[in-house]
Amino acid sequence: MKNSASAVIRLAAAFGLFGMLSNANAAPTSSEDRYIATRDAAIATISKLYDDSKGDEATKAEEAATTDLLAQMKAILTEPDRQGFGSAKLNLGSFYKGDEDFGTLDGLRFDSLLGEKGQKAGSTGKDEKYVEPKSHIVVTTQTIFERWLRAHKDWWGQNIKNVPQQMAKALSDESFYTQAISNGSAVVKFSSLPIAKPYGATFAYAMLAGRTQSEIPDAADEVIVAAIANGKVYVAEGSIAPKVKVAACIAQKKAEPMDENVREKSEAAYARCFSQRAPKESSFAAATKQAQALLAEAIGK
Repeated sequence: MKNSASAVIRLAAAFGLFGMLSNANAAPTSSEDRYIATRDAAIATISKLYDDSKGDEATKAEEAATTDLLAQMKAILTEPDRQGFGSAKLNLGSFYKGDEDFGTLDGLRFDSLLGEKGQKAGSTGKDEKYVEPKSHIVVTTQTIFERWLRAHKDWWGQNIKNVPQQMAKALSDESFYTQAISNGSAVVKFSSLPIAKPYGATFAYAMLAGRTQSEIPDAADEVIVAAIANGKVYVAEGSIAPKVKVAACIAQKKAEPMDENVREKSEAAYARCFSQRAPKESSFAAATKQAQALLAEAIGK
């Protein structure tokens, strides 16, 4: 164990993960600059290893890069653990440019220890069944967040909506969460939630949401919250019970023709119906309370 740290450093250096050159004339860099340089060098090296069909070497390089970058991010953020959540992880979905999880938000991620129904999250062991954590928290700095936004200005090209470049607009938009906290499906925003801004926060937002890989879901089954406070950005998503759904809107959506040419208009009409009627549902008030509690957990207050 005493040689493990030096072994990681030697391995990282061997794969070119530390793309920083030091000399007497080099300008000083910030800890965030060093993190970004290390990350980008790792991405370049690991992507090439995978492209060259060197999977074993790529895996070792990923492990070394993750260890190094996690330590750097912890030093940058100095975030405490959250009660009911596991230890901090690095919120990077992939180091390989060809993966759909590539490009997630740089920061620390905390996963809840329990699943949606109160069972232990993670693998159950016997049948390898995986229990998704009930909620996730991601924390980063405002400056890293701003770097990430600039890098994702044209991420999806011209034919798909990209993430807004203003911080408040990005944190209020479903496209940001689809890319920043990826799990293989797109985020659907149903409605904003009327939460109170936590003390010390300059911005706070919450929404009812769902995930989909095709059609808009019939119900919102999670809340997503975000806040900016003390130079940091806090983002969290969590499943809710009960789900929020509006029977009249669902009936209207199902009555619409499902031809591809009219699907977009039909789903837009459903979204409008939901946002107008959902606040009258008792489940809407329950979801708002759950969102407020999740935001308090995210900020650590």
